[in-house]
Amino acid sequence: MYRVAAIQMASGSNVTANLNEAARLIGEAVNMGAQIVILPENFALMAIHSIDNINIREKQGTGPLQEFLSQQAARFGIWLVGGTLPLEADSPSKYRAACLVFNDTGECVARYDKMHLFDVTAAPDEHYCESDTIEAGQQVVVVKTPYGRLGLAICYDLRFPELFRSMQDVELIAIPSAFTAVTGKVHWEILVRARAVENLCYLIAANQGGYHVNGRKTYGNSMIIDPWSLVLTRLNQGPGVICADLDREKQAQLRRNFPTHEHRKIQCQ
Repeated sequence: MYRVAAIQMASGSNVTANLNEAARLIGEAVNMGAQIVILPENFALMAIHSIDNINIREKQGTGPLQEFLSQQAARFGIWLVGGTLPLEADSPSKYRAACLVFNDTGECVARYDKMHLFDVTAAPDEHYCESDTIEAGQQVVVVKTPYGRLGLAICYDLRFPELFRSMQDVELIAIPSAFTAVTGKVHWEILVRARAVENLCYLIAANQGGYHVNGRKTYGNSMIIDPWSLVLTRLNQGPGVICADLDREKQAQLRRNFPTHEHRKIQCQ
């Protein structure tokens, strides 16, 4: 048995203020007994202009955002999934939306770059084109932790089940997100619960939740889901922390009783 936390934020355009808020919520999660903490997508900056992310992008292994995450993980002795932050891309006019994992000594032990980019019209007056400024990742990432094999995905990735099927023997999945209010109302819970039950894994979905100075409204409803697709806990709107205890033995027993992984006829490459 171990405890995980999902942090929900309503990040703004001031990086310092966002980091201070993230630090406060991480401390709250630790006080609640969390051993793994997941931050949401864009935790450090909900940009007003897309170029704002390019202006604060960092090289892998150095920079104030990475230092912040490393220090928080080491200070509290937790595993910290750092939402997303902008890292340098091959193209000078783009960045990688990277999810970094830090272990309990503050070492960065994994990096996942957002693979599926949100180029959609969510509503007649709501358009997104992440590929204008984000360079897509190519690699599925699963990292070994003391609590099991942890898979990483980000927001729009939720709509692509083949990504999750490619996470061989994954036991828990972290999904930092900034899901829109428009699509969140109809799709968010369906998607997070489906990805959990399909893979008989725990799923920690840490979302942005509220109004942002760039005019966006995000859906919130951060959730922790068990392998049977039950919602263990959720947070509707606004900043906050949710925690749940995850039982690896219960999960293992469920997989023995309901061996869908062994029954698959089509294998992901």
